[in-house]
Amino acid sequence: MKVSTDSCIFGAAVAEVLADKELQATEGVAYYLDIGAGTGLLSLMLAQKTTAFIDAVEIDIAAYDQSSINFKASSFKDKLSVYNTDIHHYNPGKKYDAIICNPPFFEGDLKSADEKKNVAKHATTLTLQQLVKATNSHLKSDGLFVVLLPYHRTDDFIEEVAGLAFYLQQKILLRHTLQHPYFRSILFLSKIKTTSTTKELVIKNEAGNYTDEFICLLKDYYLYL
Repeated sequence: MKVSTDSCIFGAAVAEVLADKELQATEGVAYYLDIGAGTGLLSLMLAQKTTAFIDAVEIDIAAYDQSSINFKASSFKDKLSVYNTDIHHYNPGKKYDAIICNPPFFEGDLKSADEKKNVAKHATTLTLQQLVKATNSHLKSDGLFVVLLPYHRTDDFIEEVAGLAFYLQQKILLRHTLQHPYFRSILFLSKIKTTSTTKELVIKNEAGNYTDEFICLLKDYYLYL
């Protein structure tokens, strides 16, 4: 699967928040879990900005092989691990400080003739309800759960996670330009009830160039910005 702009924004936004949390932490090593690792992009972005050990789970063997190759080629390889397993059968023996997921979120949308794309883009192997339950079992009581969703799924998902006492801490809404509607949302959730905040990120300006906000967020990951 090709790396998408919204997944890069997701990884950079999460890395920024988690790096800040680590600076405020008084002790201990953090552990993060990436559910549905794909190429390993998100785990690598977190590894670049944080000191945590990161576990990644990927059910598709070809994607697992790719992420494994990418991890081994990385200068962060000593703190990255990937497992070829279903999250429902994953038993790490520990709880995580943060869990991130860019899930197969096109439930009910038109599918591709390519079955691998269907697994990656549609909730055929992991529904959002199953993702929430898996996260609930693997996350520390004060941990952070971060997910990337289509904008139109946002309210339904917030309602879904409320059933397991997850509360919205922050919401980042993405749009291609100011003339476009929102198309993705990044949700930061935890078991700690707090006042939530909402931010907006516009990818390109009227001239078709990346906005200053986009450049600031992605400059440490993109080679040419």
